[in-house]
Amino acid sequence: MLKNPGIGRALSYLAAAVVILFLLACLFAEWVAPFPETAVVGSTWSGAFWQDSSENPAFILGTDQLGRDVFSRILFGTRNTIAISLITTIFAFLVGATTGFVAAIEGGWLDQIMSRIVDLLMAIPTLIMTLMILAILGASLPVLVCVVAVIDATRVFRLSRLVALNVSSLEYFESARLRGEGIAWLIRKEILPNVRVPLLTEFGLRFCFVFLFIASLSFLGLGIQPPTADLGGMVRDNASAISYGVLAPLFPALAIAILVVSINVSLDRYIRRGQK
Repeated sequence: MLKNPGIGRALSYLAAAVVILFLLACLFAEWVAPFPETAVVGSTWSGAFWQDSSENPAFILGTDQLGRDVFSRILFGTRNTIAISLITTIFAFLVGATTGFVAAIEGGWLDQIMSRIVDLLMAIPTLIMTLMILAILGASLPVLVCVVAVIDATRVFRLSRLVALNVSSLEYFESARLRGEGIAWLIRKEILPNVRVPLLTEFGLRFCFVFLFIASLSFLGLGIQPPTADLGGMVRDNASAISYGVLAPLFPALAIAILVVSINVSLDRYIRRGQK
C-alpha cells in the first residue's frame, strides 16, 4: 500500500485511463486495426517493427503462426474476451444475487437447501468441473458462458446472501415486510440501495476472475475457438515462437496483465472512496 496519497491517486487515474483506452480500442477495433481479424497478410512470425522493420514496417507487433497481424488480432481478441467475460459476469450476478437475496429474505428450509447446493458446487474445483462439462457438452460459446456463469454465481450468492442478511435485520426492512411488501419490492427498494458498493466491487473482481478464467480455458483449447481471436488462444498458438526469438505470444499475455491490473487498481480506489 502506498503511503503517499498523491501517488496512489495518480496511479488510480492512470489505471482508469488504461481501462478506458482498452474499452475504446475494443469498441472501434474495426477502425483502429490495420487488418481484418482473420486475414493472412504476411509471412509466419515476422518480428515487431523494431525487430524486422526493413521487411515490412506495416506490422506493428509482427505476425502470428499463420501470418496474421498480431496487433489487429490483439484488438479483436481483447474485444471478444472482454465481451464474453462481461456477458458471463452479468449472467452470474443476475443468478447469484437474485438467489442470494431470496434466500436471505425467505430464510428457513429454502435458505438451507440453496446454501447446501452452493456449498456442494463450491467444494468441487472450478477448473476441473468446467473442463469436465465442456468436454461433455462441447466448447461452444453458449455452453462456455452458461457453465462459467453458473459456477461463478455461487460466489456471488454467498456475498449477496451475507449483505442481504445484514440489511434484513434492520428496523426499516422489518417495517417494509410488516406492510406486506413483496420480495421484488424489498430487493429493489430496501436491499440494493444499501449494498451497492460491495456488489459493484465484487462485480469488478468477478469480471477479472472470469476474464482470466476464459483466457485460461482458451489457452487449454476449450475456450473461444478459432478462427475467432482471443488473448488466451493467441498465447497458446504462438508459444513456440519464443524459441525463435519472436515475441508474438508475449504481447497478448501483456495485454491480459495490463487490463487486469488496471481494473484492480481502479477498484481499489473505488473501495477507498466508498469507505469514506
